[in-house]
Amino acid sequence: MRVPEGDRSSFIREAILERLANTPKPDKLLELEGRMSKIEEGFAEIKKYLADLELLTYQHGKVNPHAFCIDEIDHKIVDYLLHYKGATTPEMADYTKTNRWLVLNRLRKIQRNSKKQLGKPLIDYCGGERSGKKKAWWINEELVEE
Repeated sequence: MRVPEGDRSSFIREAILERLANTPKPDKLLELEGRMSKIEEGFAEIKKYLADLELLTYQHGKVNPHAFCIDEIDHKIVDYLLHYKGATTPEMADYTKTNRWLVLNRLRKIQRNSKKQLGKPLIDYCGGERSGKKKAWWINEELVEE
């Protein structure tokens, strides 16, 4: 079969496309497609469960803030925040009779642990002014038991 010189590239392209269209998919691709669909179904189910958990977790007033405390210093810090709703580290250091770096480290630990368990931090740091305090830590009132 003789193909004119100008039509060779289109002839080759058409031959390759025809060959690819007639070739059945290998078993490996079918297997991968099946696995992908199973993974997508599992992912959708996990998303559904996470949405249900979020509704259960964020119910108003169901979290005990003392559950994230390790020792007496942590309990004092949480008590102070529950009473005053917010405080600076020097204020909490005076109350607990420790230094502010220890208080800061404890606050960060409580924040990290609560965020890991609840999905939302129990306490937040606000660098700006809020309720007359600047650079203070605030307890998340929507999560706290009343």
